Amino acid sequence: MAELNRLRESSGLSRLEVAERIGSTDTTIWRYETGLSRPKPSDVAALTEVYGVTGQERASLIEMAKEARKRGWWHRHRQALKPGFDSYIGLEAEASVVRCYEPLVVPGLMQTQPYARAVIEATSVTHTPSEVDEKVAVRISRQRLLHGTGGGDPIHLVAVLDEAVLRRQVGGREVMREQLEHLVGLAALPNVEIRVIPFSAGAHAAVDGKFCLLGFPEPDAADLVYLEQAASGLVLEDPEEVRRYTLMFGSLTALAFGTEASAALVAQVAKEL
Repeated sequence: MAELNRLRESSGLSRLEVAERIGSTDTTIWRYETGLSRPKPSDVAALTEVYGVTGQERASLIEMAKEARKRGWWHRHRQALKPGFDSYIGLEAEASVVRCYEPLVVPGLMQTQPYARAVIEATSVTHTPSEVDEKVAVRISRQRLLHGTGGGDPIHLVAVLDEAVLRRQVGGREVMREQLEHLVGLAALPNVEIRVIPFSAGAHAAVDGKFCLLGFPEPDAADLVYLEQAASGLVLEDPEEVRRYTLMFGSLTALAFGTEASAALVAQVAKEL
């Protein structure tokens, strides 16, 4: 961001002096100022404090950082994605914790490629084969977040699944068996929790549909909610809405099996296939 360079020069500070004040390196500051790296909103907040920037100017710079961080590798695929989903992928990439509830299919972060293709082909009724390929590629690429292979620490994923997710044979028996076995493997990771709500639990707070809660590593960053529909996605920032979905997620985990019992059920259904 060129504006960060201007502010630093106006302050009379060197890059090294700024880096020492915010606990970074002069190379990092240089990369921010030249646009080679996109600073996190928390980084911009720290820099503006050093430069004595306050009020609307500070708020605008932090907002610019938020918007810039939404444009990553996925941005070139935005034409193949539903409106709002490219913004979600950007936020997901910045999150430290993702909590999701899925009533019908395995969450995208946990799908095998054959399973993902079967889901996308079934739902992309107006898409060409090349657009389906592109959406599958985006979905699989997002999964680097679980293993930290995209840079940074792996995200912590908590997935609450309805039992219907395990029973619905997406893509046929072999594809489904492979998918369930993949879930068993993911459940063994220290940063992944899978909880299954059994059919016997009956109605619950989220019978209206799926949702995701995103939590971020910055202490002052509020959680967000993502809601997805057939043709669009919506990010909710209102604190009361976020609180409502947080309470809903808590009630779902209370109804669900524990992680060990859930993994055993997934393995059992896979064996049945």
